[in-house]
Amino acid sequence: MAFADNLPINESLGVFVGVAGMDWLADGHAEPLNALLAAVATGAAIVIARRWLKNRRKD
Repeated sequence: MAFADNLPINESLGVFVGVAGMDWLADGHAEPLNALLAAVATGAAIVIARRWLKNRRKD
């Protein structure tokens, strides 16, 4: 299985849209950089968690 198959694209996109949407609703304007940083951080955490759980199951 390739690395690209395990990328959390849908989850990261959902976080981006959610953060940008909440920012837009709360402040009247969206800050895409903050939403992008939150999405990338969440995606990285998901990748790390998936790899850790996969290695843990092998043992």
